[in-house]
Amino acid sequence: MRTRTVRRLLALPLLGALLTGCGIRATEVPTDFGAAPSRVPCSLVGPDLSTQTSHGVPVQVFLLCGASLVTVDRTVRVPEGTPDAKRRVMIAQGLLDQLAASPSSAERAAGYLTYVPGGLSVSGPGRGDPEEALRLSTAPDRLAPYSLAQVVCTLSDSAAAEGDGSVVLGGPGTTPLHRYECTDDVRNHPGKSNPPSSPIPATKA
Repeated sequence: MRTRTVRRLLALPLLGALLTGCGIRATEVPTDFGAAPSRVPCSLVGPDLSTQTSHGVPVQVFLLCGASLVTVDRTVRVPEGTPDAKRRVMIAQGLLDQLAASPSSAERAAGYLTYVPGGLSVSGPGRGDPEEALRLSTAPDRLAPYSLAQVVCTLSDSAAAEGDGSVVLGGPGTTPLHRYECTDDVRNHPGKSNPPSSPIPATKA
């Protein structure tokens, strides 16, 4: 009997330690680990299916997020067998339409937005223009800095341009053409100033 009593007495501290380890005395253990982590701005959780519902040519457009330009995936419809010159203009127009469209609900929740106005159209080179020229319905220098940065970076990074990080743009009619560049500074600080540009002399017809 005495041996059993001793064993019971010895078991009491061990039982208390086990109960404490199981959380019975939780008030003695710090539990405040800070607020739950929130979604990182400009990051989309999983694929945004609302922007992938149509089939077409996969492209990317630049939206504004967190005071910088960030690419998002889109598609542009181009019929099979379209001649290269017309295909380039159709892709450019599709890109402008995607830029002008409101971002999806998931993109808006992550902080994405666009400044490109609706109704902006594009045509191919006019008479005397170099073949890579694109003419906008609104002269580039009349667009707001954010809008122009989005347009320049999107077009220069697409099949609508020559693939050298620049794009030749002009306004309607015979307004002067300029070669605009999408630089790191433009992508990181799009509203600070207009993208760098250099004039393009018109060729003789």
